[in-house]
Amino acid sequence: MADELDLLRRANPVPSGDPRFRDRPLDHHAERRLTNLLLGARAARGASPARGWAWGIAATVVVAALALTLLLSGTTAPPAVAAPRPLVVRTGSAAVPLDRVADRAASAVDAPRLRRGTHVQTWSLAMTSGPGSRPPLTLPEERVVRWKADGSHTELVVATDPRRPGRPVITGGDDTPRTVEDGHVLSRRTYPPSWSDAPPEARPPHDARRLRAYLEEIDPVEALNTPRLLDATAVLLDHWTPGGRESAALVRLLADAPGLRPAGAVTDRLGREGQAYVYDDPARSTRRMLILDPATGAVLGLEDTVTKGAPEYGVEAGDVMSYSAWMR
Repeated sequence: MADELDLLRRANPVPSGDPRFRDRPLDHHAERRLTNLLLGARAARGASPARGWAWGIAATVVVAALALTLLLSGTTAPPAVAAPRPLVVRTGSAAVPLDRVADRAASAVDAPRLRRGTHVQTWSLAMTSGPGSRPPLTLPEERVVRWKADGSHTELVVATDPRRPGRPVITGGDDTPRTVEDGHVLSRRTYPPSWSDAPPEARPPHDARRLRAYLEEIDPVEALNTPRLLDATAVLLDHWTPGGRESAALVRLLADAPGLRPAGAVTDRLGREGQAYVYDDPARSTRRMLILDPATGAVLGLEDTVTKGAPEYGVEAGDVMSYSAWMR
């Protein structure tokens, strides 16, 4: 336990001065980062990958408890359901190399501009063990963050209905989300002006070399290997909506990531056509699937699935651990 505490102190995943974490549980990226830290320490000591993965995920259950309560209580809240099936690459579809996607993104006409803020749907697996424990549950959520010229920003978080996947439920203009078509509002907040010159709050660069340095600064504890690059990409996308140049630079970095291989065409959970790129992480018994728009290089989604089950937690190989689907 001392090793895990030391990792948390150095990583500082929840800074005390960060207003985002004063009155609510960690978001899905803070949970994922905590889990990865714990799993890394567990794997280094030689624990079995499946048991280490489950142990790390179990540590996030307390964090997820409030979200579970919101989803499972009340007549207007949608019920939580078992983990969705992983996305499947279409058999026989052509796999597009990442460097080709980067070339397309760099030459795209009328490419969108970088925008601060995000619009994302997420699913996170929560589980417990022992007598009377619940089966694994997903926590479906949609979040829109929009920034204003004065440095203030709004955040709308909705628990989406897992029975009706395939479309965003928060609609409205680019500056302010106005309508929730179908979902249970968890929070709607406006934050005062704030600025930071450190990633991921700082404006991301649009050339590959500087973007790599930017992503390394998001999590400077360890080297930016392929798992860390994917983690940092997800953090970036939860703060910024990349433009054409930023997407091209990001795909250039991903093209050089060891072990990230093209897999073929896939339809994501919002019904969008994309190209899948897969990374197998045997140390944590997970498979990570990155989904890109092959024409623009925009990241559409990132899915983590379990490759080795942990029966004591009710987790089987193929269960989805987490999924994010980003929108403009």
